[in-house]
Amino acid sequence: MVRGMGQAGTQPRSPRKRPRRCVGCGREDAKANLLRIVRSPDGTVQISVSGKAPGRGAYVCADLACVQLAKKKNALSRALKHPVEKDVYERLEALCRDDAGP
Repeated sequence: MVRGMGQAGTQPRSPRKRPRRCVGCGREDAKANLLRIVRSPDGTVQISVSGKAPGRGAYVCADLACVQLAKKKNALSRALKHPVEKDVYERLEALCRDDAGP
């Protein structure tokens, strides 16, 4: 059987859509509903707006409380296996405030 093919090679399988887990609150959600923070191969930590940047990724809800909880638990640093600077958390908090609107 060819990899990626369905029963008896008749139809290709659809890609698996696993939920992602927020490092702040632990809630599972679709990838599109979470913010992705990535440690790139060169070691920089950045927010992946598209969600497709290469590197080790971690997800957090687009909610200010979740970002603050992740900061308190140092969850991003543990998930990315690399220290995360304060400015990354500040940019995440700003993104959450902008999403909340007036």
